[in-house]
Amino acid sequence: MQTQSVASPAAGSLAPSTTGPQPGTSLLANPLLATWRERALAFEREVGKAVLGQERVIRLITIATFARGHVLLEGDVGVGKTTLLRAVARAIGGSFSRIEGTIDLMPADLVYHAHLGEDGKPRIDPGPLLKQAGDLSIFFFNEINRARPQVHSLLLRLMAERTVSAFNRDYFFPHLQVFADRNRVEREETFELPAAARDRFLMEIAVDMPAQADARRRLIFDPRFHDIDALMEEVREGVLDPTQLDTVARAIQTGVTASPVLETYVTALWDAVRDPAGHGIDIPGVEMDRLVMGGASPRGMSYLVRAARVRAWLDGRDMVVPEDIRAVFPEVMAHRIFLDPVYELRRDALVAELIAGVFATVPAP
Repeated sequence: MQTQSVASPAAGSLAPSTTGPQPGTSLLANPLLATWRERALAFEREVGKAVLGQERVIRLITIATFARGHVLLEGDVGVGKTTLLRAVARAIGGSFSRIEGTIDLMPADLVYHAHLGEDGKPRIDPGPLLKQAGDLSIFFFNEINRARPQVHSLLLRLMAERTVSAFNRDYFFPHLQVFADRNRVEREETFELPAAARDRFLMEIAVDMPAQADARRRLIFDPRFHDIDALMEEVREGVLDPTQLDTVARAIQTGVTASPVLETYVTALWDAVRDPAGHGIDIPGVEMDRLVMGGASPRGMSYLVRAARVRAWLDGRDMVVPEDIRAVFPEVMAHRIFLDPVYELRRDALVAELIAGVFATVPAP
């Protein structure tokens, strides 16, 4: 069963603060972080040229990019997931490669391409991963749930270690970020991602139809959005330098601090997710003492804090506040909460209620 990323009303907004950066913060005194913040906001504007009504999704992808995390998008067919990722790849810059998930795809298909040359002799050429070698910055796996578990295993190593083995050597991808998508509708000839693979995604982000009526009207009637290749030409290429993103990400993580009070708050959220019954959280019709089987690991919580620091930086602050944690909590944590199998068919609704209950129960400082 897929996990739909949810944002409860209590989760907070990802929109920039109307008050702007606080005067005298270290972010304004740090030229690297100040300059790159402007680039990050420019990146969002460029991606926004190609997609309508997805401001929250674009902000979450920006957070994941500067937290150096991989992203899984999910949504119905035709909502613009591929268009969004093409715009993201163009605006980030660097080399881009993609592969389509199919039931007959094998791990080797990611690494090399075997075919007959013009001379009729067999040839082996680099596949989508190796074609760009170490310059690869964006790898897009379309319809990942159509690929077999063997392919997922190779992807797991790629995401965790940024390496693959081929031709008796290891290939390293120092600037790589993996994006994948899957749709919620079709279940035939699909393979659910194992928990270990899903945990490697920093975020699972839901892409829904735009809520604004004007945006939906423009997507239907404006010819500009009917020619995707021409639309991509409007997105400025290389707004970000992928070779510098790791350096900027480290500066954000060290430059944006969390107070002891905030640390206590995050730990309390963690405890409540793992033991909702012990914290008095109640969902009608659910045995709360058996609802959560596991998940919300230390790695998952560290991802949460990484994302919250980036959200604070984009808002011009050098300190994480509770709103930063709550704003990214559903997308970072929902797919890391493992429910009792009896509740899996209701996962989306139950996880949303659980997160809302955690926020309502644990007081924010």
